[in-house]
Amino acid sequence: MGEGDDDAADAARVVAGDLGAFEGIVRRWQGRLLALAWRFCRDRAAAEDMAQEAFVRAFRALATFRGDAAFSTWLTAIAVNTYRSRWRAAGPPLLSLDLAAALVSGPRALRGLQERERAEAVRRAVLSLPERYREAILVYYFEEKDVAEAARVLAVAEGTLKARLHRARALLKRRCAHLGPSAAGSGTEET
Repeated sequence: MGEGDDDAADAARVVAGDLGAFEGIVRRWQGRLLALAWRFCRDRAAAEDMAQEAFVRAFRALATFRGDAAFSTWLTAIAVNTYRSRWRAAGPPLLSLDLAAALVSGPRALRGLQERERAEAVRRAVLSLPERYREAILVYYFEEKDVAEAARVLAVAEGTLKARLHRARALLKRRCAHLGPSAAGSGTEET
């Protein structure tokens, strides 16, 4: 029995009244939902709260899971919608780096800080994209969904997703131009 089968079986058990079966779903999905939440907010405590909220919403909506799409698609869509709502309410995250500690540690630590700063600048650029482009990038690249599944998660046509990814990459390329040629283009192959 595969993971998707386990999820569907646990969902059916929960709907039938075995509330403890939801534990299996949480166990299988908590790492992925937490990682996705962290990509939205870049704060561990907030990500934990967001992931928990996504699980609560999924639990409440479990009776609506019809199996038309994969359980993973259904759950990821709930999580993305939950995180989207939180993003709108709280706004983009504030980020900080400890430059003083890196300077005290020497040139190697400073290079590491510069690399982290560069990666963080790219992440901030992704987080600053308009919602439709940001979500396309997060689901397609960070969640490593294929075009069809990412489109289902975001409830858009595949062509729409491809157009959003293309536009997002163009925006990121412009926004990250000051970081050098490899920053905006890293990991953003054509779809």
